[in-house]
Order: sequence, then C-alpha cells, then structure tokens
Amino acid sequence: MNKFVKTTELFDCSNTYLKPLFENSVYPWDMLGKIGDYITELIKTGIPGYIETKKGVLIGKRVKVYSNTTIEPPVIIGSDTEIRPGAFIRGNVIIGEGCVIGNSSELKNCIMLDNVQVPHYNYIGDSILGYKAHMGAGSITSNVKSDKSHVTIKTDNAKIETGLKKCGAMLGDHVEVGCNAVLNPGTVIGKNTSVYPLTSLRGVYPENSIVKDTKTVVKRV
Repeated sequence: MNKFVKTTELFDCSNTYLKPLFENSVYPWDMLGKIGDYITELIKTGIPGYIETKKGVLIGKRVKVYSNTTIEPPVIIGSDTEIRPGAFIRGNVIIGEGCVIGNSSELKNCIMLDNVQVPHYNYIGDSILGYKAHMGAGSITSNVKSDKSHVTIKTDNAKIETGLKKCGAMLGDHVEVGCNAVLNPGTVIGKNTSVYPLTSLRGVYPENSIVKDTKTVVKRV
C-alpha cells in the first residue's frame, strides 16, 4: 500500500482562493508557516461575497456563528459554515465552505478544505484537513513532541525533516477519524482512509485503508 505525503497526493483542492497556496507547496506542512500572511493578503484583495465582520476576520455568506464563541484574527470562514457554542478559533485559521466547527472545539494555525467536520470537543493545531475530512468526538491533533524537537515525517523509504517544532496532522480528502483518537505530531493519513476510535497514531498511513491500530492496517475493499 502506497504511503503518499505530497500535497498533490493528499488533496484535490478545488477551492479557488486556496488553490495557489496548495499548488505552491510540495508538502502540506510547507503551508503551516504561510497561513497568517496568506489570510492577510486575501483580506486585502477580498473574496467575492465575503465581508470583513471585524478587523482580520473575513466571513462568507450564510455563516452561522452561535453565541459564546471566540474568534481571533486572522481568520477566514467559508460560506454555509457553522460555528457552534464554545468554539475557540485562535487565529491563522482558514475554514472552507460547508464546514462544522463544534462545541468546545479549538482551532489554531490550520486549514480546513470544504465540508470538513470537527463537531465535538476537537483540538486542531498546525494541521491541514482535506475535503470532507471528519474528526470523531474527542479526537485531537497533537502538534508538539514531548522533547520539543523538530517534527520529522517517516515513510517506509525516507525520513523527511519538516524543520518545524509544531506540526500536527495532515489528513487527506475523505479521511474519517474515530472518536477519542490521538494523531501524534507529523501524522499523515492518505485519502479515503478510516481510523478506528481510541487509537494513538504516529507516522504515515496509506490511502483507501482502514487503520485499526498502529500495526494493523488493512486495504479497504
């Protein structure tokens, strides 16, 4: 089973205003240090149909933001997205269209493509979530190693240095993560792969698979 880690292998980005960022990043974690500046430039140039509701916060049409949420700039929130009570969006966050950010979920320095759902008690930090990726209740991305060293991405054939102390998870399009799973720093999950609940993962996992635990990965049929 192939373990893909390049941006083009994990994501089919059709979002117009995000395409340049994805197309110019060989690896998805290359985008993490660019998110803030990219948002700032998009706010300057504008996105059709989006309005700046307060300085540094650009919001599309029909966005539903419940009370008791915190949104710190810079942030872009796509049309038809729902931000539920208690959500904490800490800045440097791009949320695509039709997404759900759930109660008590926390987001920081991350990108979510369209139709992503993090609906219940999730932490998403320094991560990229592909189209229709879904995080089950209580599942989180761990973005810092305990020894604070730089995160490396380890495939079967290579060890890729990210040069980053903070690097969470890269979830390809249509990835499903089960409840209370922990994705340790530098975890990469290929397209159309499902992860069992209560798993603690590290490393690169192939597309079109079912991940039952770190050592049990089966091909989806």
